Amino acid sequence: MKQHEQLFTPRRTARKITGVVFYALFLSAVVLSIAGLLTLVIQVLIEGVPWLSWHFLTNYPSRHAEEAGILAAMTGTVYLMVLTAALTIPLAIGAAIYLEEFAPKNWFTTIIEINISNLAGVPSIVYGLLGIALFVSWMNLGRSLLAGSMTLALLILPIVILASREAIRAVPDTYRQAAYALGATQWQVVRGVVLPSSLPGILTGVILAMSRAIGEAAPVIAISALVYLTFVPGSPLDRFTVLPIQIFNWISRPGDDFRGIAAAGIIVLLVILLSMNAVAIYLRNRFQTRSEE
Repeated sequence: MKQHEQLFTPRRTARKITGVVFYALFLSAVVLSIAGLLTLVIQVLIEGVPWLSWHFLTNYPSRHAEEAGILAAMTGTVYLMVLTAALTIPLAIGAAIYLEEFAPKNWFTTIIEINISNLAGVPSIVYGLLGIALFVSWMNLGRSLLAGSMTLALLILPIVILASREAIRAVPDTYRQAAYALGATQWQVVRGVVLPSSLPGILTGVILAMSRAIGEAAPVIAISALVYLTFVPGSPLDRFTVLPIQIFNWISRPGDDFRGIAAAGIIVLLVILLSMNAVAIYLRNRFQTRSEE
């Protein structure tokens, strides 16, 4: 018995050493990532905060850095995100509910599921080219806000569907069986049991997808291709520009002044992103508290 324990002692020691090494590598990666992020954020704040002013937020772009503003890009970004969310969320949640709760398990639904998973990994510029061909040219929407939001909706739709399906799949099957035992129909079970229980996970997927959409420049450049606008979009069919495009334009110009206003634009973009995430996290926590009660 002692010889048997002595044989396994080196293996246990090796496992412990391996565990310590992997933990140290993981901790190092986390520390380096946080340090790099903090460095970038601090640098952006140092360069951008002096340029933040009411004039910067309420004026249009200019060739002179001291007169430049971000109103057109900021408003276009907000409008674009609102339209994208309105187009994506109902369609994605409906598709996830159908695939998980109602769709028959056959070769056709299997092909659909594989295609959705593949579409989630397609580069964003491909969606931009698809948006030009489908929405701008074929549907004759022009380079409008509606065409841009529909392109971004295609971009994040697979992500929201996959996250929503995982959230729905995580609902215990005992919840469904208990509702069926009380005489509920399948739709009543989905509406009253499955959807409320899975809503926190669905909102988490929406947060991640919208965070990706707000920072995407490639598909929006393909649709909009505008960086100098002196008006705010008044309807979904108007031309538009967004913060990533405007920031890129300022950074590409020579001079430290344009780097400063680009950093100020990054701060505005981060504030909009964090505000969207804060609202979504609040709603997620609220629904999660209700489902636990």
